[in-house]
Amino acid sequence: MKGSVRKKGNYWYYCFDVGVVDGKRKRIERKGGSTKKEAEKALRKALAEFDNCGSVIDESSISVADYFDYWYKEYVTINCKYNTQLNYARVISHHIKPTLGIYKLKSLTPAVLQEFLNKKYRNGFAKNTLGNFYGVLSGALKKAVYPYQLIKENPMTYVTMPKYNNSVTDKNDLKIINLDDFNKIITRFPKGSNFYIPLQIAFNTGMRAAEVCGLTWDCVDLEKRTITVEKIIIYKDKEWVFGTPKTKSSNRTILIGDTLLKILKYHKKNQMENRLKYGKYYTDSDFVCTKENGELLSTDSLKYLSRVVNYELRINFNFHSLRHTHATMLLEAGANIKDIQQRLGHSKLATTMDTYSHVTNKLKMDSVDKFESVISSIK
Repeated sequence: MKGSVRKKGNYWYYCFDVGVVDGKRKRIERKGGSTKKEAEKALRKALAEFDNCGSVIDESSISVADYFDYWYKEYVTINCKYNTQLNYARVISHHIKPTLGIYKLKSLTPAVLQEFLNKKYRNGFAKNTLGNFYGVLSGALKKAVYPYQLIKENPMTYVTMPKYNNSVTDKNDLKIINLDDFNKIITRFPKGSNFYIPLQIAFNTGMRAAEVCGLTWDCVDLEKRTITVEKIIIYKDKEWVFGTPKTKSSNRTILIGDTLLKILKYHKKNQMENRLKYGKYYTDSDFVCTKENGELLSTDSLKYLSRVVNYELRINFNFHSLRHTHATMLLEAGANIKDIQQRLGHSKLATTMDTYSHVTNKLKMDSVDKFESVISSIK
């Protein structure tokens, strides 16, 4: 595409054809400056912007730091959940920018990126953390190829994750507790304690911490004996607000047994009594997990619970342990793994299988033993 410049009055103008619109040839003409040289420079810039569909980024000079700021603003804040945004922001500001930020985007090579990941590996970062670094780099640089068209090829295509020795998830890594440990925790936080209800819900359903704390009574059907997970709580702009569950599959309805049903019925009655007891000082809400005065019990409060269990009871524990424990107990009891996947809200069966491989391997051996017993009986 070619254009031209011409002088009109005291100024120089540039113009170029943009094609046929509604059967008529369309031409753009704009003021380019006070001199012919200024107009020619403006023409070159306008043609470049037109060819790149009005790209607002200077392709020749953008740094990795500036690009990741752009990607975060134009993609992450629009398409990702709030907690994911916070996670990506931490990865970018604490890891990517300090090491890679000074590079020009176009000069970022697979070797530089591989060295970045290898160094993080040598510094002892966990496999999941390193996976987050890899995912952010891959996703952002993929967008730089298309639709942003800032680089021709994604250099992360040629970068590999460092191999960890513990390729199979270990039971201790999941911080799974046994029934005796849970009873010790419940003895420390008995009925009437702020933590008794969230502990029982997580242990009996496998729900995540944000799902437990975000549970409201309209999602609990005591007659049908179900809990519907349709929201979580997140801390945003200095207040706790509702957010959407982790994935589409996390939206689910969970059947509950007699034990939790009885606990929830008693708790609902107790909340009504506390509402009358505190009167105007009661924080009125529909949350299931609250303090005695009705205030929300947040996921931040659960961190105190974990500290007590770890340092006072000497049990290797975090609140997510209850989710892993619930799944492990179901598997060992012979529950259908597909049902467990849906109960936990995993989007893929492979996630359930991989996470609890220490149990599924045991079940495979049980199957072999059962087969051997059949063979022995007919010999």
